[in-house]
Amino acid sequence: MTEARDGRMAAAPNGALVRRLARIGAIVCALTGLAFGLLAWGIGRPDIADLAWTAGVIPVLVILVGEIVVSLRQGNFGLDIVAALAMLAALLVGETLAAAVVALMYAGGQALEAFAEGRAGREMTALLDRVPKHATRYRDGALETVPIAAIVPGDRLLIHLGDVLPVDGTVAGAALLDQSALTGESLPVARSDGETAMSGASNVGAAFDLVAGESAARSTYAGIVRMVEEAARAKAPMARLADRYALGFMAVTIALSLGAWLLSGDAVRAVAVLVVATPCPLILAVPVAIVAGMSRAAGRGVLVKGGGALETLGRIDTLVVDKTGTLTHGIATVTRIVASKGWDEAEILRLAASLDQLSQHAIARALVAEAHRRDLVLVMPQEGREVAGEGVEGTIDGRAMLVGGRQHVASALAPDELAALDAAVPAGALIVALVVEGRLAGLILMQDGLRDGVGATLARMRALGVGRIVLATGDRRDVALAVTGDLGLDAVAADLVPQDKVALVGREKAGGSVMMVGDGVNDAPALVAADLGVAMGVEGAAASAEAADIILLRDGLDGLADAMAIARRSRRIALQSVVVGLGLSGLGMLAAAAGYLAPVQGALLQELIDVAVILNALRALRPA
Repeated sequence: MTEARDGRMAAAPNGALVRRLARIGAIVCALTGLAFGLLAWGIGRPDIADLAWTAGVIPVLVILVGEIVVSLRQGNFGLDIVAALAMLAALLVGETLAAAVVALMYAGGQALEAFAEGRAGREMTALLDRVPKHATRYRDGALETVPIAAIVPGDRLLIHLGDVLPVDGTVAGAALLDQSALTGESLPVARSDGETAMSGASNVGAAFDLVAGESAARSTYAGIVRMVEEAARAKAPMARLADRYALGFMAVTIALSLGAWLLSGDAVRAVAVLVVATPCPLILAVPVAIVAGMSRAAGRGVLVKGGGALETLGRIDTLVVDKTGTLTHGIATVTRIVASKGWDEAEILRLAASLDQLSQHAIARALVAEAHRRDLVLVMPQEGREVAGEGVEGTIDGRAMLVGGRQHVASALAPDELAALDAAVPAGALIVALVVEGRLAGLILMQDGLRDGVGATLARMRALGVGRIVLATGDRRDVALAVTGDLGLDAVAADLVPQDKVALVGREKAGGSVMMVGDGVNDAPALVAADLGVAMGVEGAAASAEAADIILLRDGLDGLADAMAIARRSRRIALQSVVVGLGLSGLGMLAAAAGYLAPVQGALLQELIDVAVILNALRALRPA
């Protein structure tokens, strides 16, 4: 939503319009020239027919040469050069009808490319059309309409029925949101007072207020739009690989063409080889299949930043996955309260949550939320202070208290109480201890459980070709094993800091392509180090989303398994199209070199092959 982005968006339609007009002009010229030439030939005027066919070919050839020059300046070498050679050679030897057929089929192939790309990218480009331009903001007791760029955190916005949320924020009241454009969820989701809502969702219920949490440029939807633009500009490695093959294919074509001419003494055979080797739209089969796969993945709530990421997703060998927030919900819940003699469980939770009101730590927020859920009345502690990452100390009702983990409370407890504390903690549980006046009042046991269906999702990934699954976590090994022990993981690496995760990814890459999935800031370096980085985009850190190649817009990993199946199928279809298309072209070239195909026949045969492989690539749009 920056000026640079606006400039790119403004320039893109102009370039698209020029290309569209050029394609229309090429089709009109080629079709008109071919039709007039056939009419003249039918009335016995072959001289006029040759002129008409030549006149129809030259504009197409000029446009094609211009595109080739631009591509070469950009470092791209494609099979369109073969098409230009075929048209030029056919004109030089007087095979003007063959040249006209090639020109028409080339122009038609460009139109088919535009149709295929437009259909394949429909779901992704639709995001750009939904970007809101203005918002309704409360200011001095009145409402005003402002550009979304003017929104700052803390602004209170009125979201009408049908509005697209312009920024991330907090719901004031209640809201019913359609998040299908972001996550693929078919049903609206309800958001209660104080819950967060993502920009880009649509209000399908009554009007409500939204308190902006981010500026428009930093919100979820703006990031998604930027990623879509990057994806649209990206070119898949398979497409680049196909372009590199073009050099070898052209060398074989020219060698076979010259050999046929030298051995037979007939230049027409050389032209026939060039004509039948003109796979104008053939090479488009790869990007069409890849873009189609990206479109289908977007519909499942998986945003793939580029064709290269989708192609890599289709050949992953090893999955390295974080635990907290990825395999688990990332939010610990209270599973048990152990009260010391003379203490009540509810009172232990009330006092611990009262102290934890001073902290923004995830565990503290979870305790406060649990106390509210149980309708406990909290009080604000006096003389409170937080020891970052460890616990909170303060005074309630004149009694000194502290709440936190074992390390934080250990110095305040007698040896026998510390031993009792250690004995009460089961494997995999997180402990929060409450100490009142130097005595252990009780323990609150918490655990972060696995996401629903995560075991089935990992099993499905194995069925799709992932041979090794490794857990990489900063938690203790006993905690990690207690939570993930039933998942059948191949290895568990625990007590890791960010650099340890990077090193683990590096070691795993020796055995094949590695995909790293994580959600926290500490996962970002490993996401970059992996062949493919995947971030949990619903509640994950912005740093991990920025570093990742793929963003999961739905909560959970099931969408990633869907995207993996889509990627493998798209890659398989693209390879099928290339292998079959080039194989049939090769057979046609041999037949032309032996004199069994005239230039016109070769042109018609090759274009039938090209159309067939592009239609095959479009199968990637349909469910398997």
